[in-house]
Amino acid sequence: MRSEELGETLLPKRLALPIFASDPLSSVAYATQEILLVLTVGGTAFLYLTPWIAACVVALMVVVVASYRQVVYAYPSGGGSYEVVSSNLGPNAGLVVAASLLVDYVMTVAVSVASGVANVISALPGLADYRVGMAVGFVVLLAAINLRGVRESGNAFAAPTYLFIGAMLLMIVTGLVRVALGDPPVASSAGYGIVPVPGKDSLAGLGLLLLALRAFASGCTALTGVEAISNGVPAFRRPKSRNAATTMAAMGIIAVVMFAGVTALALVSDVHITEDGCRLTGYPDCASAPQQTVIAQLAASVFGGDHSVLFYLVQAATALVLILAANTAFNGFPLLASILAEHRYLPRQLHTRGDRLAFSNGIIALAVVAAALLWLYDADVTSLIHLYILGVFTSFTLSQIGMVRHWNGLLRAETRPAVRGAAHRARIINGFGALTTALVLVIVLLTKFTQGAWLAVVAATLLWLMMRAIRRHYDAVAEELAVEDPHAETVRPSRVHGIVLVSRVHKPTLRALGYAQAFRPDSLEALSVAVEREATDALREDWAAFEIPVPLKVLDSPFREITRPVVGYVREQRRAHPHEAVAVFIPEYVVGHWWEQLLHNQSALWLKSRLLFTPGVMVISVPWQLSSSGRADHPSRRAPGAVRRGEPAGDTDRTPRSGR
Repeated sequence: MRSEELGETLLPKRLALPIFASDPLSSVAYATQEILLVLTVGGTAFLYLTPWIAACVVALMVVVVASYRQVVYAYPSGGGSYEVVSSNLGPNAGLVVAASLLVDYVMTVAVSVASGVANVISALPGLADYRVGMAVGFVVLLAAINLRGVRESGNAFAAPTYLFIGAMLLMIVTGLVRVALGDPPVASSAGYGIVPVPGKDSLAGLGLLLLALRAFASGCTALTGVEAISNGVPAFRRPKSRNAATTMAAMGIIAVVMFAGVTALALVSDVHITEDGCRLTGYPDCASAPQQTVIAQLAASVFGGDHSVLFYLVQAATALVLILAANTAFNGFPLLASILAEHRYLPRQLHTRGDRLAFSNGIIALAVVAAALLWLYDADVTSLIHLYILGVFTSFTLSQIGMVRHWNGLLRAETRPAVRGAAHRARIINGFGALTTALVLVIVLLTKFTQGAWLAVVAATLLWLMMRAIRRHYDAVAEELAVEDPHAETVRPSRVHGIVLVSRVHKPTLRALGYAQAFRPDSLEALSVAVEREATDALREDWAAFEIPVPLKVLDSPFREITRPVVGYVREQRRAHPHEAVAVFIPEYVVGHWWEQLLHNQSALWLKSRLLFTPGVMVISVPWQLSSSGRADHPSRRAPGAVRRGEPAGDTDRTPRSGR
C-alpha cells in the first residue's frame, strides 16, 4: 500500500472496538476466576468476599474509563499515557510509563493466549499435552494477520469479538432468568469440597485484609488494555477524539456488565476452583485431569451440560476472543514503540511502516518475546498472571497525575468561564483516578511482588535504562555529525590511491580492474596475498600473459591469513600519505541461492568489516552475477518489501546474495 493510502486504513467505531478493546472485554473470561483462586486458599470460608471485591473492581473500572476519556480529548495525537506523562512530568517519568506499558503489552499477549488455550483444553482435554505448541502457534498466527495491516486485522477480529459478547450476554441473561424462575444453575464443581491451605482457614484481622487485597489485585486484571484506545486515537476516523471517547465508553459499559454478570453467576452456581486441583475433595484424577475454567463451568451449568451446542459455542467464542485479545497488544505495542523510536529512545527501524502500512518490526518483536515467555512458563496462566497488571497501574497512576498537572496549567492560562468549569470537572475526575489507581498500585506491589511481579519490575527497569542509553547514543551521533563549517567539511583529498583486491585472473577480477580505471584514481595497483605458492605463481604468470596495465603487488602471509596483511597494508598507505584517500575495490560473486553462499569464500565480508573502521578508506564492491542470480530477472510475485524498496516488477522473492 502506498503511503497516501494511510487514510483508507482509519477505523470506524465498529472495527475500533474489537481491535483496541478486545483485551479488557476478554479479561471477563478470567478476572472472576482469578479472584476465586485467591479466596479459595481458605477453603469456602472467604468466598463471601467475592461480591464486595467484584464491586470494587467495577468501581475502579468506571473511574479509569472516565479518566482516560479525558486523556483522549486532551491528547488526540496518540501516545496515551506516555505522551501525557512526558509532557507534564518530564521525559524520565514518561520513559517509566513507556517501559511499564511495553512489558505489559508482552504480558497481555502471553496471558491472553495462554488463557485462550486453557479454555480450548477445558472443552477438549485431550489437547492438554500440546498446550505450549498451540500457544506459540496462535502467537505466530496473530502476528501474521497483523502484518496484513490494521484494517485487515480489524475485519478478521471483529466477528469473534462480537460473537463472544453475544455468547456471554446470552449465558448471563439465561442464567439470571433461570434464577428468577427458581431453577438456578448448579456448577459441576459445586459438590466438591475445598481443602484449605494449611494455616489459611482461620485468617482474621490483618491476614484477612491482605487476602482480600490480594484477591482484589488479581481481579484488577479486568482493567488490562483499557489505555490502548488512548494510544490509538490517530487510527480512528474523524472526529478522532469523539469517536475514541465513544468507543472507550462502550467498552467500559460492556466490560462492567459482563464482569458483574459472570461473577454473579459464579456465586449463584457455587463454582469451586483452586490452583491445585487435588485440594478439591472428590475431584477425580486430580493429578492429571485439568480443571474446567469458570466460564466453562458456567456455560455447562446454564445450558444443560458440557456436551450441549451452546456450551461449545461459549467455549469456542471465549477461546477465540482470548487469543484475539492479544490483538490489543499487537496494535498498542508497535504504535508505542514507533513513537519511542521517533523520539530516539528505541531503534529507528521500529518507526518504519511495512508494505501494508503496519509497524512490521514492532509486531515481529512483540511476537518473538511473547512466544519465548509462553515457552518458558509452559503457557500456564497462573504462573504468568503474577507478572501482569503491575505496568498497567504504573501507567494509570502517572497518567492521571500528569492530567491533573495538565488541567492546572490550563486553568492558570484560561479565563473563559465555560472552559474553566469543564477543566475543573476534568481535574476532579483525574485526581480521583490518580488516588484510586495509586492505591491499587501499592496493593499490587504488596501482594504480587514476591510471587513473580518482581520480574516485571526488573524487566521494566532494564528497558528504561536501555532506552536512556539509546537516546544518549543517538544524541551523541547527531552532535558528531552536525555540520559546523561547510567549507572545512567538503575539502577534497589531495590524491586518491586505488587498490583492487585480486586472487586470480578471471572475469570478476577484470571487471573490478575496468571499473577502478573508469574511476580515474591518481594511482592504481592490484593487491594479492600469497597464501599458496602455486596459486601466487599462477597469478603472476596470468597477469603477465594478459598484459594487464596495472602493477601487481603480492603480500607475503606466512600464517596463511588474508585479512590482516591487506588491512595492514591499507593502513600503512594511510599513515604514509595522511592527506590522500584510499579506494579499495573488491570483486564479489552474487548468487541466487542461500546454500551457494555457504560454498564461497567469505573473505570479502571480513575485509570490508575491518576496512570500514579505517578513516580515509572507501570500500567499493564490484559485483559479478553468477547464472543462478539471473532468476531475479524472471517475472514472479514480488517479495515482501519489493514495492517499498523500489524493485522492478520482474524481481522475485529470492534476494541475491554476495560472497567473495
